[in-house]
Amino acid sequence: MLDANLKAQLKSYLERVTRPIEIVASLDDGAKSQEMLALLNDVISVSKDVTLNDSGTDARTPSFSLSSPGHDISLRFAGIPMGHEFTSLVLALLQVGGYPPKVSAETIEQVRALEGEFHFETYFSQSCQNCPDVVQALNLMAVLNPGIKHVAIDGALFQDEVTDRKIMSVPSIYLNGELFGQGRMGLEEILAKIDTGAGARQAEKLNAKQAFDVLVVGGGP
Repeated sequence: MLDANLKAQLKSYLERVTRPIEIVASLDDGAKSQEMLALLNDVISVSKDVTLNDSGTDARTPSFSLSSPGHDISLRFAGIPMGHEFTSLVLALLQVGGYPPKVSAETIEQVRALEGEFHFETYFSQSCQNCPDVVQALNLMAVLNPGIKHVAIDGALFQDEVTDRKIMSVPSIYLNGELFGQGRMGLEEILAKIDTGAGARQAEKLNAKQAFDVLVVGGGP
């Protein structure tokens, strides 16, 4: 599935993980399931820290979840993350494996502070250039906060869902069964839409600061 060059790169990246990664695949007898299994076998072949269980029972087949023992992570790829989404797979493996994400500590804190249940579904295609930003942002949120679940779905493999939901373009993002957004969307933009308590937390931070002797708001000529 992966050529020697991609395997070598993946091996180098996975040397950075600090905790074990468990892949659970839900497969059927179809050709795409065999293609997914070949990809996942390539992944586990380059790292002793990654294990594969191919007896999953998720309703979407083929699909696979990524998690780490002792950590409550709900992150799934329903489809084969190749093309533009291969980077999303690599980042998901790294982050599930404990490698720190390249986002600010404040943003990480904001994601972890979110309260409630957020079940995201993102429909993507392997040729979509705008999809990885969304998939990677929501995957990271699922790694950081156990109340956030994310499934990245290849629309080409799940045409019935695409038809039922009348999806005309990708990425299309659903939250708790309702359309959340379409098109490119980054982590900060997603947070701005769902973090209704951000303003109150910012006010608390300001209230906790010592009184200012002089406070200048804005700037003049």
